[in-house]
Amino acid sequence: MKHFPIFVAVEGRRIVLSGGGEEAIAKLRLLLKTEANLTVVAEDAASEIRAWAQEGRLTLISRAMEPGDAMCAVLFYAANGDDAEDARVAALAHRDGARVNMVDNLHGSQFITPAIVDRDPVTIAIGTEGAAPVLARAIKADLEAKLPASLGVLARIGKSFRSAVEALPMGRKRRDFWSEYYFNKGPRAIEEDGESGVQPALENLLDTYLTDTREKAGHVDLVGAGPGDPDLLTLKARKALDKADVVIYDRLVSAEILELARREAVMIDAGKEGFGKAMSQSEINDLIVSHAKDGHQVVRLKSGDPTVFGRLDEEIDACDAADVSWRIVPGITAASAAVAGIGQSLTKRDRNGSVRFITGHDMKGYADHDWRALSHAGEVAAIYMGKRAARFVQGRLLMHGAHPETPITVVENVSRVEQRTLTCTLGTLSDDLETANLKGPALMLLGLAPRAALQVAQDISIQEVAQ
Repeated sequence: MKHFPIFVAVEGRRIVLSGGGEEAIAKLRLLLKTEANLTVVAEDAASEIRAWAQEGRLTLISRAMEPGDAMCAVLFYAANGDDAEDARVAALAHRDGARVNMVDNLHGSQFITPAIVDRDPVTIAIGTEGAAPVLARAIKADLEAKLPASLGVLARIGKSFRSAVEALPMGRKRRDFWSEYYFNKGPRAIEEDGESGVQPALENLLDTYLTDTREKAGHVDLVGAGPGDPDLLTLKARKALDKADVVIYDRLVSAEILELARREAVMIDAGKEGFGKAMSQSEINDLIVSHAKDGHQVVRLKSGDPTVFGRLDEEIDACDAADVSWRIVPGITAASAAVAGIGQSLTKRDRNGSVRFITGHDMKGYADHDWRALSHAGEVAAIYMGKRAARFVQGRLLMHGAHPETPITVVENVSRVEQRTLTCTLGTLSDDLETANLKGPALMLLGLAPRAALQVAQDISIQEVAQ
């Protein structure tokens, strides 16, 4: 991030713009929405700018810019439509101490003006750091279509009511009040009675919350974060993260998904990475229960699907023992995302009517399975936590008669932008893994090879790695 997004206080402060043509008009249409004191310096200002000056909406200085014109200005815009003149006036503004923006000149600007969705006082700024203005405009258009015009009215009335709402305790109860206002009572009041109905609805809602002195019970959502791509997160999981007071997450959950949690939420790293540092399961259980008992909305966030190798039952048992309510929010397990990434399916008519999800190791060491059944031709299995157990898995399958040419696909960092795919056979599995030196979490697909048409550039070539 090369530009940090902030909102600058401009009420009653000077903003100076140099220029009188189309570039200046486009920028002024936006600046006129603010409560700043606008000054335009232009030798030959367009009629539209002169009209604004006559209406008292800005001050027009009808000459070329001179030293001191940008004195005490919080922002300055060079919008002359002429590179040489923009550079000259920008230098003057710099000497006057103003922050400078040169229109359509990213490198010459100290700040940039984003695309804006205006539902005053709700303002959404969209920036691409100058890389893709067309994309910013497309996002703006999408948001404009989705956000009702009444949003600004609700926010304005809500803002005037904030001091009264301070009578509610800070935290969940106050947050629930505002959620009910903005997403239920407020919109309904506008729809039924117009703007005049919003204030009474807000007062009635506050009375309801003030008279209800019952403490809201805590709750636990056991949420699947999916394999890593935030686009694969379910809507129910996103909503749970948005409401969470506390998020207890495994280390394999991607940073992009953690970013979706509320900024105010307490984030607790439980570890849970294969062969890495981690809390004990009993410690995690205690954390879940204690935060829920404190009345918090707790999200226990697990990579993939919590019902697959997630020790879910132990956490449910802990909640039940403490009389804490809970809910399971399933996620996409890594096997589903990995097989989709190589263009295959886990089951196929006349090939395999079943698929096994197994682990390469468990709490006691290398996991044991029905290797004889898995060794049959056409069998398909998704092997979780199998990277370090690869030589053991390979030996067991070969010992029970599996063909050395049985295809195996190893997918590292499933569904993420850094996903890599290693294609090999059972006979070469352990050696190929050692050569590839995969660092991220990986899932093995026994009996499946990628479809040739879907091979991509980031796939690992063992020969290239060896060189």
